[in-house]
Amino acid sequence: MTIGFTRVCLVVAAARAEIKVGIVISATGPGSALGQPQLKTVAALPKEIGGEKVTYITLDDESDSTKGIQNARRLVIQDKVDVLVGSSLTPVTMPMLDVALESKTPLLSLAAATAIVQPLDDKRAWAFKVVPNDDLMASAILKYIAKSGAKTLGFIGVSDGYGEGYYKEVSRLAPILGLTVTTHEVYARADTSVTGQALKVMSTNPDAVFIASAGTPAVLPQQALRERGYTGNIFQTHGVASEEFIKLGGATVEGAIFAGEAFTIAADLPAGDPFRHATEQFVTAYEAVNGQKPNMFAAHLWDVVALIGKAAPNALKTTKPGTPEFRAALRDELERGENVYLNNGLSNMSKTDHNGYDERSAFLIKVEGGKFRLAK
Repeated sequence: MTIGFTRVCLVVAAARAEIKVGIVISATGPGSALGQPQLKTVAALPKEIGGEKVTYITLDDESDSTKGIQNARRLVIQDKVDVLVGSSLTPVTMPMLDVALESKTPLLSLAAATAIVQPLDDKRAWAFKVVPNDDLMASAILKYIAKSGAKTLGFIGVSDGYGEGYYKEVSRLAPILGLTVTTHEVYARADTSVTGQALKVMSTNPDAVFIASAGTPAVLPQQALRERGYTGNIFQTHGVASEEFIKLGGATVEGAIFAGEAFTIAADLPAGDPFRHATEQFVTAYEAVNGQKPNMFAAHLWDVVALIGKAAPNALKTTKPGTPEFRAALRDELERGENVYLNNGLSNMSKTDHNGYDERSAFLIKVEGGKFRLAK
């Protein structure tokens, strides 16, 4: 299935400029658990930015990197977008970096891997990322694991950029924190069983197990471990922050702990907390058009457009959309964003940091009673 494209715009005076936002998401395929909520978010996005109308052009990459780069090229060449957004998945995003550089178009990824924005070389000069880097979240959760008393840690991850990015950080940080990683097992997102990997991890008798996966595929390893009698603590990543993870996993995912974003536990934050306020704004807009609550993956797209909304007004002071000058000015303004409270964290972009978060954006979260709760 291919979604072609969707245009959302206002009919306004022809004399006004139009900002074009090209969105590439994984609405079908293995990444659909991430892409479908993002697709539903499009209708909730603001119709004006900086006093100018906005057109959102949305394409499905089918969770395929070849399709993703084809969509990106179509958006910059045929649709002449001012900014690219996407993809939902790291493996699909990485080839899109080349399109952003070649066309000098800002790219704001919805995926998680640190490799999208680091090292900040020429290839990544036009790339930004709204999801906190995996090294930030890995550091927060590994510190927690070490404090829990665990000494040995099994590892199961997806066999792509997301899983390998986490393994790189886990293997780097573990020795520093007094942890020994006993295994490095991998599986594909589309796999229907990880029994073999779970048994290999259990054979090393680790104190705890770390699973580096996202969406509903993250349920499989935890389910396999619990069903085969593993009783140690199981830790996940912020990629599991969706109701589908809890619904599919049921009792087997109870007790899972991960470092994640404020959105997931906003209701546990004090009234008036700026993180809670950011989430309430998004939830209200999303529910108005969809009649249901959004998840964290939907929030990624909302936050990307929030960052564009902060950067565009200053860029519009010097030039008009639809020009190379506007794309360059927008890129420069994204680097100047300071203290922007988002569902994903407190964003402070700079010329040397195209992610912009620190540990103030990492919250410890636990699956408790069938809900995501702020870990005490």
